[in-house]
Amino acid sequence: MATGQSRSSNSLVVPQATQALDQLKYEVAQELGIQIPQDGYYGYMASRDTGAIGGHITRRLVQIAEQQLAGNKFSR
Repeated sequence: MATGQSRSSNSLVVPQATQALDQLKYEVAQELGIQIPQDGYYGYMASRDTGAIGGHITRRLVQIAEQQLAGNKFSR
């Protein structure tokens, strides 16, 4: 697979969210002390590191959604 290409079949519901998700990925990686490759190729990273980044991103997204749902619950 060439550098910068992705095999993922996931597609974003809101395509404009790509930049926000990338920013979140870099923030989480920095918090965990993990360096993301500049060329975008993750093949040399340990699965444990990439999994940690993904897991923390998921936790943070769930937390954001829960906060929004809690806020919407009382605004009706």
